[in-house]
Amino acid sequence: MHLDWTALGEVAAVSTGVTVAVVVVFALGVLGVARAEGPRDDGGSDALGFAQAGLCFLACAAVVAYGIYLIVPQFH
Repeated sequence: MHLDWTALGEVAAVSTGVTVAVVVVFALGVLGVARAEGPRDDGGSDALGFAQAGLCFLACAAVVAYGIYLIVPQFH
């Protein structure tokens, strides 16, 4: 049995990198929600915070959908 250690290392590196990136983007989305909720207490609204949160959560959902697409063979 022969293992391609280079390919295994590449898969591990890419999966670790994508995981860290998704966590960071999700955290930025939570920060956007917190930024939007802060001025609401004062009677205002922060549209930039909602836009940031929406884009970040949409990006996370797109990564999850792409992963499901790659796993399920009927989608190919």
